[in-house]
Amino acid sequence: MSELKKVTTNADICVVGGGLAGTFAAIAAARHGAKVVLMQDRPMLGGNCSSEIRMWVSGAGSRVRNLQETGIMEEVLLENMHINPSRNFAVWDGILYGKVKAEENINLMLNCACCKAECEGGRIKSVTGFQLTTYTWQTVEAKLFIDCSGDSILAELSDAEYVVGREARETYGEEWGLDTADKKTMGMSLMIQAHETDHACPFTPPAWAYTFNTDEDMKFKPHDCLDKIGTNFYWIELGGEVDSIHDTEEIRDELLKIAFGVWDHIKNRGDHGADNWELDFLGFLPGKRESRRYIGDYVLTQNDVEAGRQFDDEVAYGGWQIDNHLPGGFAMSGKEGGHLQKKRLTEPYGIPLRSLYSKNVPNLMFAGRNISASHIAFATVRVMGTCGVMGQAVGTAAAMAVRSGQDIREFGRDHIRELQDALMEDDCFLPGFRRKISPLCRMDNLSAVWGDASNLLNGTDRKIWGNDNGYWGMCDRAITYTFDKPTKINDFRLIVDSDLDREYTEGNPAVLNISTTLFRRLDYNYTTFGFPKCMLKSFRVEALDASGEWKTVYETHDNYQRMIREKLNIETTGVRLIPLGTYFSEAMWNTYGSAQAHIFSFEVR
Repeated sequence: MSELKKVTTNADICVVGGGLAGTFAAIAAARHGAKVVLMQDRPMLGGNCSSEIRMWVSGAGSRVRNLQETGIMEEVLLENMHINPSRNFAVWDGILYGKVKAEENINLMLNCACCKAECEGGRIKSVTGFQLTTYTWQTVEAKLFIDCSGDSILAELSDAEYVVGREARETYGEEWGLDTADKKTMGMSLMIQAHETDHACPFTPPAWAYTFNTDEDMKFKPHDCLDKIGTNFYWIELGGEVDSIHDTEEIRDELLKIAFGVWDHIKNRGDHGADNWELDFLGFLPGKRESRRYIGDYVLTQNDVEAGRQFDDEVAYGGWQIDNHLPGGFAMSGKEGGHLQKKRLTEPYGIPLRSLYSKNVPNLMFAGRNISASHIAFATVRVMGTCGVMGQAVGTAAAMAVRSGQDIREFGRDHIRELQDALMEDDCFLPGFRRKISPLCRMDNLSAVWGDASNLLNGTDRKIWGNDNGYWGMCDRAITYTFDKPTKINDFRLIVDSDLDREYTEGNPAVLNISTTLFRRLDYNYTTFGFPKCMLKSFRVEALDASGEWKTVYETHDNYQRMIREKLNIETTGVRLIPLGTYFSEAMWNTYGSAQAHIFSFEVR
């Protein structure tokens, strides 16, 4: 009898799990020069925001003004807004897939479930996954491993320290800690997607679905979702009182009975205004909130997130409310939010590197809903926008650590400032830190034809805490750097306003910060969504040639990204940026609607 095929791949870094955390970790590591394998057990990327589950991306910016996550997170959201105005899930899947496949340094293994780790001397030497589509055992040998699986599969396979459940109050001195610790968690949910039509749409539930004749039968859960676009049936939730990993199949079966029963209640049992509504999607893969959490050198706590604490080794941030779903889930009464425990945060909090690597396995990092945090702190860090910025942080750190030849703990101890500088250079926001300015860019060699351009050099690339931090320039008016002698310019970096608070973007304001929508109505324009009007669409970069003439070295009329970095490789005595106006033909509008250019940074290096 022959054995199944076996393949071994060598890499610098192996990322296990392709949700937003793992996807962004792989992209960041690859962009910083590491050879990466991304092992994902599903046929597509995105995890809870993929077309399999269809949860929207929430983060700090969803709760605190001007805290929208940037870096790779904003890069993919802007691409989605630009090419996917109807927020189609298939297109969103394709955007994430395309971002990964565009990186030559990433070997993407889809449909490959990690199920074995070989360890030596307390370190992970390799992991092995079974790829269902090819019936192949895929083994990956790497220097450093990043677990973004959510369920922390490498914890048990490598004996890394981890916890499950809720801590006692005395453990970390948390207000919401329990009198006695337990193993209960937040549950998992199935998502529903529907749309309104212009005709009656009957619905017959499957015979095995539960029947909820009254609101009381449904535990008084809030089900006015058809009127409140931008919410969902998050309360179709179970699993917190059992094993949220090993009992998933049984939990899924129960959730399906509940979900079909809930839609039957909406359609057929009471007046919910749902006669013309048609079911598009009901998930068969539960969206999971919580399972195992790793133990790192630092455990983030409720006290940290409520205080908006900043850390010397901060590499990411959060700001979503403490949003603790109580373990009873659907079985609990929904009256006055009795199934939830919430507290709004007013300031962002830092996430330290020490919470993103294993305490006892020296070449293991992690990001996403498995980081080193207490159960209560986890209730805010678990959302996908925050998971995404953590992913970019660990991917960047991993690549730099591999290049340095150090384990991540030693790298963090010796090179944390270099890592923070690299993250901010890649447009990641770190509260309390300012990005370093290129030494070629100084106030004494910067000038603008119109307005004060000094904010371009303040190291803060967004509106925040009452400060604009940007340059408001007229279109067709140059911003110029001049040099005393011919100077080598390798590239330029430009950060423009992408409306991080989504104030000037057409469409439903309740869903502008999300990647995908759950419901669409006829009486509102929910079929398409706008693009940030303040975005700089067209601009030109010019340089002085040897004869003193300005020559174009870069020009675009179709920019849709917040950060633009382009190689120049020139020697010159002057470089200038010209935001372009609308003086071309009507077919070549050069803005998305703003008469001014709002720019946070323009530098040459």
